[in-house]
Amino acid sequence: MSPWAPVLLSLRVAAVATLFSFVLGLSLARLFTNRQVPLRGLWESLILMPMVLPPTVLGYLLLLLLGRRGPLGSLLAKAGVQVIFTWGAAVVASVVVSLPLMYQSCKAALRNLDPQFARAGRTLGLKEGFIFRRITLPLAAPGIISGAVLSFARALGEFGATLMVAGNMPGRTQTIPLALYSAVEGGHNAEAGLLLGITVGLAFLLVIIVGICERRTFSAGFQGGGR
Repeated sequence: MSPWAPVLLSLRVAAVATLFSFVLGLSLARLFTNRQVPLRGLWESLILMPMVLPPTVLGYLLLLLLGRRGPLGSLLAKAGVQVIFTWGAAVVASVVVSLPLMYQSCKAALRNLDPQFARAGRTLGLKEGFIFRRITLPLAAPGIISGAVLSFARALGEFGATLMVAGNMPGRTQTIPLALYSAVEGGHNAEAGLLLGITVGLAFLLVIIVGICERRTFSAGFQGGGR
């Protein structure tokens, strides 16, 4: 099995998971920052809980939910859909663990915006959807992009939950962390070194991107405050 197979699979899983986390995180952040939601503290606690739960515990909870005897897994089984022990299960696990980062980043980016920009749009008769797309999103973009990068990094490095729900099948569900673990356990030092180098390189690149986004967020906030 080529050592690049888990790299490509990890990039695919992380990309798909980041897309879902982006949509969910931004939507939830917009909802909770713009409206009074009943039991908001409870919902936010559920969103953020994966940040404090051990990955194996989180993976077991997903296994109970998505397994053939689970409430959601049984419905999927009746429809002929199997999630457990597929690369789709790795995506689900990555979404769950990366969503809190995306949500927190989006919420902070939206809350730090000067509300006068949105008010100015309303005085001009602009609709809320247009204001969000053309005013709010561009101003909050650095913080949102930073959240997406952090979510991608978290999804790329997910190990415990992925192992529980997707397994460690080479060529099918074996991501970089799982392949690295197997290589070290099997004494394949050359393969482990290659995977380690790739992981460190990707992590370094993502840290640089987050740093750039943070500087742009600070600059935008300073200019907004100056107005």
